[in-house]
Amino acid sequence: MDRMRINRSHLDNTEPSPHAGALLLAHPSLLDPNFRRSVILLTAYGESEGAMGVVVNRPLGHTLGEYDADWVDSPLSTVPLFAGGPVAQDQLILVAWKWSAEAGTFQLYFGIDGEKVQQLLAKDPEFQIRGFLGHAGWSAGQLDVELEQKSWVLSACLPILNTTPEKIDWHELLCHERPDLRLLADAPDDPSLN
Repeated sequence: MDRMRINRSHLDNTEPSPHAGALLLAHPSLLDPNFRRSVILLTAYGESEGAMGVVVNRPLGHTLGEYDADWVDSPLSTVPLFAGGPVAQDQLILVAWKWSAEAGTFQLYFGIDGEKVQQLLAKDPEFQIRGFLGHAGWSAGQLDVELEQKSWVLSACLPILNTTPEKIDWHELLCHERPDLRLLADAPDDPSLN
């Protein structure tokens, strides 16, 4: 996928629907270790095609230059790496995005190469660049079933993506989107510690 652009001014305040550019917040009851307390940026969604995304709140504490010697001398050597999901964890996916509050748009480039990233940054240094090892994927209809089962909370809080990686906080986003879930979100991992 190359580029996606969403104009938020055309969206109303009704219940959000899944689409490329939406955020999926794991429901507090979702215990699968691959997704527990995760924030996923949906990068593709289609009722008949399935969905794909990357986990944006699991930084690995490494950069492209530390991950692969081929990137050491690259202008992208300091791009942070994330655990993107349980599928193809040995695959590096480069992603660029930009949220523009003034224009009400979100631009997303997914699965692009280093040359394309450098071209984007040369034109507009406001793009956020991230590297992901692996991704999350759902077959046709699977994500819809999981949404019906309340495994995920949809969010359109895209400005959070313009912050530093450490600031993408599942708890904060979930409680902002669904204050009624705060008690469940505050529960410790081990209930005996409560």
